Amino acid sequence: MHVIRPVTSRDLEPLLALAHLTTFGLTTLPRDRNLLDRRIRDSVRGFEQVEDAEPRGQSYLFVLEDTDTGGVVGTCGVVSKVGGFEPFYVYRIETTVHESKMLEVRKEIQALHLVTEHDGPCEIGSLFLHPDFRRGGNGRLLSLCRFLFMADHPDHFAPAVVAEMRGVIDEHGHSDFWDALGRHFFDIEFPKADYLSIVNKEFIGDLMPRHPIYIPLLPPAAREVIAQVHPATVPARRLLESEGFEFAGMVDIFEAGPLLRCPRDRIRTVAASRCAEVAAVEERLTGGADRLIANRTWDFRACRGTVVVDGEAVRLERRVADALGVHLGDSVRFVAPRADG
Repeated sequence: MHVIRPVTSRDLEPLLALAHLTTFGLTTLPRDRNLLDRRIRDSVRGFEQVEDAEPRGQSYLFVLEDTDTGGVVGTCGVVSKVGGFEPFYVYRIETTVHESKMLEVRKEIQALHLVTEHDGPCEIGSLFLHPDFRRGGNGRLLSLCRFLFMADHPDHFAPAVVAEMRGVIDEHGHSDFWDALGRHFFDIEFPKADYLSIVNKEFIGDLMPRHPIYIPLLPPAAREVIAQVHPATVPARRLLESEGFEFAGMVDIFEAGPLLRCPRDRIRTVAASRCAEVAAVEERLTGGADRLIANRTWDFRACRGTVVVDGEAVRLERRVADALGVHLGDSVRFVAPRADG
């Protein structure tokens, strides 16, 4: 069985091993031990400061644990609010009309405008699942558990949620968009810029061009990847779109991956999830429906299992109740894994 739980300091080595399985472009799961340790400590501190409901950039990092072995096989995260002293940078795609009546020419020209967001939205990220466990709905559980968490603690998160999707980068860390644009201003290769962006974003403000970048002036290879996702990211994009996320007309400043956005309370998992009291815990259930289920404490747990609804209460299997750490009389939140479930 697999269960979602908050990251702890004991997870550093397993997460570092996972990070070394990632490819370029997943900046929120760094291969650097010190940076990853800092991310873990930030998350632990975020869970400890539960009395501060206002979103101030708290980081919540979760891991997917294989309960049979105790091994960590996946991770996902959410930041309550981006921006602040370290701004959130993104390119907004804007279309302007240029027209000459004398030449009878009318052109719609797209340009990239740098957005520096200091009071930004909530951001989800850090999603990675070990290749050997990409089955049985583990990826869906890993992604959607964050929304169950938000549904129970809405005041802790900004009212809009974004996801920066990984753009088109090859196995060697090459980005056509970066080579056409960023490299001319930063004079470094994409992998190094990608790494530095999680260490300190100050260099972006120092060197990033402030004027609009006209897309037609970019090479064809760079234009073609704007707002496109890495092939491995296609399923993640489809999942978020099924949850209500849409392309926000913005792209990453380094590799032009799309930014998806959805109001927090309109995310399907948030809006459709229900809460009920545990009325019975049984060794084996007959009937019922497959659901994503979470406890309702800050010692968060989520898993996939069968739920039998009896009026305003539910019955759970023993293994599910044990994984969630819930008992008779406790409350759980649950939702169908898919919109048509």
